Amino acid sequence: MKRAEIVATGLVLLFVLASVTNGCSKKEPQQSTPTETAPAAPAVAPPSAPADPAAEAKQIFRTRCVVCHGDHGAGDGPGAAAIVPKPRAFADAVWQESVTDEHLKKIVVEGGPAVGKSPGMPPNPDLKGKDEVVSALVKVVRDFKK
Repeated sequence: MKRAEIVATGLVLLFVLASVTNGCSKKEPQQSTPTETAPAAPAVAPPSAPADPAAEAKQIFRTRCVVCHGDHGAGDGPGAAAIVPKPRAFADAVWQESVTDEHLKKIVVEGGPAVGKSPGMPPNPDLKGKDEVVSALVKVVRDFKK
């Protein structure tokens, strides 16, 4: 091997060795700046603000309960005519005194059959675990008391 080839090979080896030990790469080294922040988290919608349980309860009453119990809780909603026995009149003070809030909550969530009443009162399983909304529905029922 000629001296020039030996020198060239040595220089190549030195370059390779220097690259390996110095972590040489083709990229420019990244320097952090004070304005840099951590990588952004994946886009996830923020949790929605908790709904107002009283407002949700009133909406549920208007869309589900009024059909049988009526706007004024008299048991005279448009669907009441087809139901035997007739839906409960919530304004009945004697009935109001005879039932506990827990009893009403059970009826709201599990339906009439859960407490030995008519299967005409359907369950609302989507309200299970929504204790504040169910309590607000009980308050709606209690507010019909004369």
